[in-house]
Amino acid sequence: MRKRIIAASGTNRPVPTDVWMNPDSVARVEVSSEEPEHPVEAALLPGTGWRASRPGPQTIRLVFDGPQHIRRIRLRFLADAHTRTQGFVLRWVNTASEPREIVRQQWNFSAEGSTEELEDYRVDLPGVIELELVVTPDISGGDAHASLAEMRVA
Repeated sequence: MRKRIIAASGTNRPVPTDVWMNPDSVARVEVSSEEPEHPVEAALLPGTGWRASRPGPQTIRLVFDGPQHIRRIRLRFLADAHTRTQGFVLRWVNTASEPREIVRQQWNFSAEGSTEELEDYRVDLPGVIELELVVTPDISGGDAHASLAEMRVA
């Protein structure tokens, strides 16, 4: 007789592990600007993070080689010396649509308190051909430079 012990419904179920995409193998990256010592790949792969070479709104776009089914997006921002309100918009495009907004968010950074923003989105986006992040580092128009410590997609 073959048998196995099963867990009661809803308990001890294995949680699926997300496998982060390697952008090198599935996408081309477009970026509006970057500092040479903080290139965009340092946020998309383990590294020191990306930083724009000029102030104002900046765009990071992943253009996939073929349609992807995206289930999770993680963004991590770290504060610099500026107290400011940062905003960002995350959008996606599939083969049959115009860009669609996933989220629009604002965050108040302050050197003495709020220094990190971590966003982890569970999504169900089939057929994604582009994923775009637009960061406005200071919505009041100051001279802050956009930065991104980490962007992971699964």
